[in-house]
Amino acid sequence: MEDWKIASQVYHLLNKHHTDDLNRVDITWTDDTVKWAVKHFNEHIDEWVYPAKSYFVAICYASWLSEDFNENFFELLDDKYLLADNDPHFVQYSLDIKTYENIIKQITFPLKMTGMVPDVRKYYEDEFKMALEKI
Repeated sequence: MEDWKIASQVYHLLNKHHTDDLNRVDITWTDDTVKWAVKHFNEHIDEWVYPAKSYFVAICYASWLSEDFNENFFELLDDKYLLADNDPHFVQYSLDIKTYENIIKQITFPLKMTGMVPDVRKYYEDEFKMALEKI
């Protein structure tokens, strides 16, 4: 099993209460997933816009995991456990290539620390802290 998956599982076994628990927030639904996902990379979005946020977070995680653990970005996006099976709105890459590609072509890599990216980076660092310290 990949180091990042082990780190994620350990983190989620030890930490049961999360500030981004979808059961405790009001969700806004959008049909314009690409537009809203791209906005998350560039603007501070003060609401929970789904499914756009799931695509945004998945791209962030896949990008950083690919850098930190030398994994393939697209294979990570297609891994059903990328978001630790905690986001019921996460869609694997192979199940919605068009949406992912339309988002990816509008952002730059490595990801800039703009919009909501710093907030997601904090979650990422908390979740993978132990594994990142080993690198």
